[in-house]
Amino acid sequence: MLDNLITETRNDRTLDLDQLSTISVLELMQEEDAKVSLAIREQLQDIEKVTRCVIESFKRGGRLIYTGAGTSGRMGIMDAVECVPTFGTDPNMVQGVIAGGETAIRLAVEGAEDSLEQGEADLKKLNLSAKDTVLGIAASGRTPYVIGGLQYAARVGASTASLSCNKDAEISKYAKYPIEIITGPEVLTGSTRLKAGTAQKMVLNMISTAAMIGIGKVYSNLMVDVQPTNEKLVIRAKSMIREITGCDLETASDYYERSHHQVKQAVVMLLTGLEYEEAQLKLAESEGFIRRAIQTEKGI
Repeated sequence: MLDNLITETRNDRTLDLDQLSTISVLELMQEEDAKVSLAIREQLQDIEKVTRCVIESFKRGGRLIYTGAGTSGRMGIMDAVECVPTFGTDPNMVQGVIAGGETAIRLAVEGAEDSLEQGEADLKKLNLSAKDTVLGIAASGRTPYVIGGLQYAARVGASTASLSCNKDAEISKYAKYPIEIITGPEVLTGSTRLKAGTAQKMVLNMISTAAMIGIGKVYSNLMVDVQPTNEKLVIRAKSMIREITGCDLETASDYYERSHHQVKQAVVMLLTGLEYEEAQLKLAESEGFIRRAIQTEKGI
């Protein structure tokens, strides 16, 4: 029953919402949003378990698959899409599946979230395997579409995780690694695109970013696997080469070209004296970690 879900209860602080001035509404929303980060902090251990699970999937050649409906599904798709330019991943490595398909990204598809069978069918299309991790997202924690997906994932041996914003959520029963972020009643009753949506985005940011760090996609705090697909990113790539190696911009630009526009290879080449193919091999041996590749080449 929805009445039992904290995300559906009325917020005592906002009962006179329609009578407040605009600035008062904004202040209330900001105060409520400030609670989200604290709620996430209380669940860091559960978030870590999911992140480690994702890292292991990536190391096995598996994928991270988000599945959800409505706002939850869109959050998964948003995070998945951003992994490609940020970390230079194959588009298949992190994917988002939403109830109602592509239409549901822009428009509400009524009833799509109520089908257990469709949740399974959509994951079947991805040829799910035991190497993969499926993370079901539902603010309410009871969405049948997500439950159906998690049940199927478990049957094929994939790792299962869930993210909800209610305590003792139904979807937690179907996930080996459940996360429950208790964000409390929304400013606007039942509008889980607000605090619950914010919490979901923050947690997905944490999981995907930490997982990418865990497989060597980051050096220091730099996006060294960024895809330089526009002028801004080309400039960023050259700047990273310069910052990491201490060379001048002209040298960075030269090695950017010599490395076929790959920051990691350029850095290893500059700091070890290796040629491109040798740097490629050294990085492969070091599982993509720049620091490890340099240390092993120098015998440190």
